[in-house]
Amino acid sequence: MSKPPIVKDAYALTSAEAVKELYRDWAVSYDIGFSVSQGYQIPREVALAFFGAEGVGPVLDVGAGTGLVGEQLAALGDVTIDGVDLSAEMLAVAATKGHYRDLIEANILQPLPTQQRYIGIVSAGTFTLGHVGPEGIVGLLDVAEQGALFVIAVNAEHFESAGFAAMLDDIHNRITDLSFKDIRIYDDRASEDHVDDMARLIIFRTV
Repeated sequence: MSKPPIVKDAYALTSAEAVKELYRDWAVSYDIGFSVSQGYQIPREVALAFFGAEGVGPVLDVGAGTGLVGEQLAALGDVTIDGVDLSAEMLAVAATKGHYRDLIEANILQPLPTQQRYIGIVSAGTFTLGHVGPEGIVGLLDVAEQGALFVIAVNAEHFESAGFAAMLDDIHNRITDLSFKDIRIYDDRASEDHVDDMARLIIFRTV
């Protein structure tokens, strides 16, 4: 790309290859040029909700990107964290932060190349417009231990349009303690067209 990506570019993605291309270009500038400048607060909210629900590790950070959720988890508690992301360039940035035991380059819509099972699964920024739909959560059940705590942030517009409620109804016999929390994605530093964007935290445990 001739200019750094923006949120509008990310929301307009239509394929895994397009996702990889955009985040390859965004990786180096993502933390300062996007997260800090826009007041991106979902990683902190996910980590707070995880520990607030008495989450423990090992934890899988889904769509780990540059490691923003890992930073927040490491700051709030002592847990073992693995990360998975489609973008090798974003994971390379995450690796420099030293919070992850293992970083896995993979598409979460396909079986993950790991034998590890997790007692915590978190995600911020992956279940959003142009990215991953509710089928991604279903697939993650296969790498979750019994009783695993999920804290998944979903863009509120995406939650409604992509059928997350129907998916949760479909898997109701595989999960328990389902709850939601609606929060702002950005603080007041965000651009005018995104300052009021909302996310829904989906919180549950596996049975």
